[in-house]
Amino acid sequence: MEPKVGSTLVSTVDDTAVVVVRWSAGAAPLTCGGAPMVGKDDHDGSARGTLDPDQASGTVLGKRYVAADGSVELLCTKAGQGSLALGDAALAVKAAKPLPASD
Repeated sequence: MEPKVGSTLVSTVDDTAVVVVRWSAGAAPLTCGGAPMVGKDDHDGSARGTLDPDQASGTVLGKRYVAADGSVELLCTKAGQGSLALGDAALAVKAAKPLPASD
């Protein structure tokens, strides 16, 4: 499954939900807590997998998560315990752009 910009993805192991802001990674596997993320319409909310303790650093509401190469950007719309990863590489919180000086 290749996510489309604007689509909502949800975790199958915790409460995490994200909106795709940028996606140019092809069909690379996106995971949360070690389990694949699925489209909001494809998830019935009842099936829960097991959270991988090695991928349980959590997500923060309102933060943007990016891949190191910039191919993926996600906006967290619902926080959870699992951490986001693209393949084997963890996604990092996007840093805020510095404001210009007002001198």
